[in-house]
Amino acid sequence: MVVDTQQPEPQAAPGGDSGARAAVTSRPRSEVAGDWLGRASVPLAFGVVVLIFTILRPAVFPTIGTFGSIFGSQAVLVVVTLGLLVPLRAGDYDLSVAGTLTLSSMIIGRLNGGGGIEIWIAVAIALAVGVGVGLTNGFFVRVFGINPFIVTLGMGTLLLGITLLISGDQTYAGISPGLIDVVVTDRFLGIPLEFYYAVIVCIGVWYVFEHTTLGRRLLFVGSGREVARLSGVRVERMRVGALVVAGVLAALAGILFAGTSGAANPTAGSDFLLPAYAAAFLGGTTITPGRFNAWGTLVAAYFLVTGVTGLAILGIQSWVQDVFYGGALIVAVAFAQLSRRRASQEII
Repeated sequence: MVVDTQQPEPQAAPGGDSGARAAVTSRPRSEVAGDWLGRASVPLAFGVVVLIFTILRPAVFPTIGTFGSIFGSQAVLVVVTLGLLVPLRAGDYDLSVAGTLTLSSMIIGRLNGGGGIEIWIAVAIALAVGVGVGLTNGFFVRVFGINPFIVTLGMGTLLLGITLLISGDQTYAGISPGLIDVVVTDRFLGIPLEFYYAVIVCIGVWYVFEHTTLGRRLLFVGSGREVARLSGVRVERMRVGALVVAGVLAALAGILFAGTSGAANPTAGSDFLLPAYAAAFLGGTTITPGRFNAWGTLVAAYFLVTGVTGLAILGIQSWVQDVFYGGALIVAVAFAQLSRRRASQEII
């Protein structure tokens, strides 16, 4: 089962560019304002949340330490969310990203922290595992025609089991300071470097989505596979490639997680799956409403994390995190469906 939040590419208005400009200028101001508000909804909500918590906790919330923690510590969430965004753009779910994240971080901990293997060799192996997971998912999807939802759900559970096997159900510490330094110790403008790594990944995903033929084909595949196939697009190859990219970025998120915590926990990755999907769907309602997009995802991820952090500063108990993320996912999917219906009505 695939929830498609994409909308077709807008068609050029008759008369070329002049016709398009005329069509835009002839739209009612209320409609233009509504479109602008839809695109800016999450950034505006982000600003309102920051303002509220600043007023409520002026001595604690609006500090360099708080924002450095928010932007730095959640780079892992942003990267894993950007990873699953690629198959989502192609109309597929990847539920194995949490398992890939956990396994890759445990590979770092087991090989480097527990085995003394050079950190960059362990990093390369972890990334290779991400490629292998994506290829395996793609193999079952392409060869056997199994729904990716089922394949990746089983793969994610399998990976968590493998992680428990190789870890002996214990946490591995002692990860090389070289990785920790380039992830969290070194800072720029008071923010750990891992935040900037996440921004670089976001820029890369945005560029591919919006400025390359590959990105347009991904959107085409997600909007209508049969039409894309009849148009000559290699649909199954695109889907497999999207799953591989998701595997690689999930492995990268696991490496960042190992560098952030300085240790590898055999179950830690499971906590990222729900927030990642909440951020992906909420991001699809802003910046470019109706489409999974990179910048909307980045803003949505930090909006959610800021909300949870602010509530924690107010003294709300830990249960609020699950309620916040779960509620955000439900609301985001609802808005995505409304956006899709609106786009369909405009086409009709």
